[in-house]
Amino acid sequence: MTSAKRRISVNLPWNPDFVDTFLSRARLADEIGIDTISVLEGYGHDAFTGMALLAHETSNVTISSSIVNVFSRTPATLAQSFGTVDQLSGGRVVIGLGASAPGAIERFHGVKFERPFARIREAVELIRLYWSRERFSYDGPTIHVERALVSGMIPAQPTAQIHLATLNPTSVRMTAEIADGWMPTWIPNDHVAESVKQVKQWSIDAGRSADAVEARSPGSATVVLDEERISALDRGFAQGLAFFAVRNGPGYFHQFERQGFAEEVAAMREAWQTDGVGAATEIAMEIAPRFSKRGSLDDCAAYLDEQTELGVDLHQVSVDTDDDQVWADALSRLVK
Repeated sequence: MTSAKRRISVNLPWNPDFVDTFLSRARLADEIGIDTISVLEGYGHDAFTGMALLAHETSNVTISSSIVNVFSRTPATLAQSFGTVDQLSGGRVVIGLGASAPGAIERFHGVKFERPFARIREAVELIRLYWSRERFSYDGPTIHVERALVSGMIPAQPTAQIHLATLNPTSVRMTAEIADGWMPTWIPNDHVAESVKQVKQWSIDAGRSADAVEARSPGSATVVLDEERISALDRGFAQGLAFFAVRNGPGYFHQFERQGFAEEVAAMREAWQTDGVGAATEIAMEIAPRFSKRGSLDDCAAYLDEQTELGVDLHQVSVDTDDDQVWADALSRLVK
């Protein structure tokens, strides 16, 4: 293993029924030097309650959303929520935003999935304006604010740190122009270097430095302590890939096409329609290993170092165990 400290991010599932485990792992992550804890938000529990608990219970780790969509809350509400957690944490919040997908936005929130790029750009611009706690007026494509009231929250960071989850070239270029970080997904390992290089060039084209945008890993490394578990985990990952490619909206379908998997995705679609998710998963199994890593501690360490060489700044890592201390011990070995 390399002697350089690796920057590692872990996702902690937020559920009030398991708050003790949530906070136990958060405190352990804080102690061992994990860089970032990310809190997911989908159809279940909101991210901000979990993030606030993390802010109160930890002292060093960065607290990030992964991701909060830009449709279901106004930019003012987003600024209030993130700013409040930033104030509580002493300035340790990273704002992870994205458009999500039509299914989640329309079938859960009941909001039309319209003009996603405009909504993201407006959210970024307005969050930063509200964060400044100065009066402003804003006339955007979907939002108009005249002499905005100054927010009462007082974030600790002078400027909001915003990372965007974007897929297609137009939105990724926007990320390079306006964001502090990029949260890519479904990019195969052998395309990572090219993708990061492109973001750096777009950042330069926008008059920013090549390193203005932090790149998170598009795939994750999962430490598997029981070799007999690898097969089941591989299949579970492949099933998730098939779902995103076939059922989670055209944005993800086209992402796989752009990455060179048009034939495989077409075959997955046909298999899903005729024979169900199991058949689509079998096809996904053929390409799934190209998007992430599952293996021993040493295997994952080597993978993280390879990803760093490709330009990844922050790595997504998980450990396949229910034991909090075993989880922390494995992660501590990867951090070093």
